Amino acid sequence: MSDKAVIFVLSLCAAALAGMLLYQRYAYKKGMAKKLNEMAAALESVLETGEDSRVLVFTDNRELIRLADRINLVLEDRRKVRADYRRMEISLKRMLSNISHDIKTPMTVILGYLEIMRLNTTENGGMLAKVEERAQRVMDLINEFFTLAKLEAGDMNIEPVRINVNESCRKNLLDFYELLTQQGFLVEAGIPETPIYVQGDEDALQRILFNLITNAVRYGAEGKYLGITLRADESSAYIDVTDRGRGIEPAFARTVFERLFTAEDSRSSQVQGNGLGLTIARNLARRLGGDITLRSEPGVETVFTVTLKRSPL
Repeated sequence: MSDKAVIFVLSLCAAALAGMLLYQRYAYKKGMAKKLNEMAAALESVLETGEDSRVLVFTDNRELIRLADRINLVLEDRRKVRADYRRMEISLKRMLSNISHDIKTPMTVILGYLEIMRLNTTENGGMLAKVEERAQRVMDLINEFFTLAKLEAGDMNIEPVRINVNESCRKNLLDFYELLTQQGFLVEAGIPETPIYVQGDEDALQRILFNLITNAVRYGAEGKYLGITLRADESSAYIDVTDRGRGIEPAFARTVFERLFTAEDSRSSQVQGNGLGLTIARNLARRLGGDITLRSEPGVETVFTVTLKRSPL
């Protein structure tokens, strides 16, 4: 073989070797990228679903194995923190429920004695009446805390049954009729004659509507308007409670359902608030498989919408 032929063969071998090396490097990078993408997808799934699972990687690459181990250590710490938080939250809710109950009992006794004293005395009767009124407000607040604590601790037994939501809307509106007429409200009721049945609890729905109407009277007094509209589609029933007061600014729209949120400057002296009514109403609605949403254009219209599941015919 001539020297030129030898050089040509060696050149071919070198080119083939270089090609193999480049292909191996490309394959390695492609395989590495694929494994990293799989790990990223697995991690995203765990973070989105909250599942207590691990990120698994099937490879003999030491760097990838080490990375997966570190990710799983972080996920394990996250699981422990979440579990501790859940235990603490449940414990706190039960503690609030117990405290509310312990305070409620002596307050009931105090109110009883105050009523007896007021009825059996002719002197300072007005003063005793004022003391009794303040004590009753404290009792109402305790009852609200007690209700919310029981709801959040899962201690309130609510069993949805088939109820006529038309009648519930009418009844709650009539309960407020005297107060509304005294304050000069225009009342509009869009309640159809055809019965609409939902899966609900009569007491829970009564409480939801009471709290929403109370909220409309308290914060929508400037608009002198209250509207209740009942509508439905195939799967759900919707109750709109509307007022035309000052409304809720967009900055507060997300916090209006939080505990103890109040608009202090718009509070009515006739319908006192404690910032728990909307929180309780939404909790009850969600326990019934529904929800409450808010739509407000300040100074124009504020609408709280209760959504409930329709009952099968």
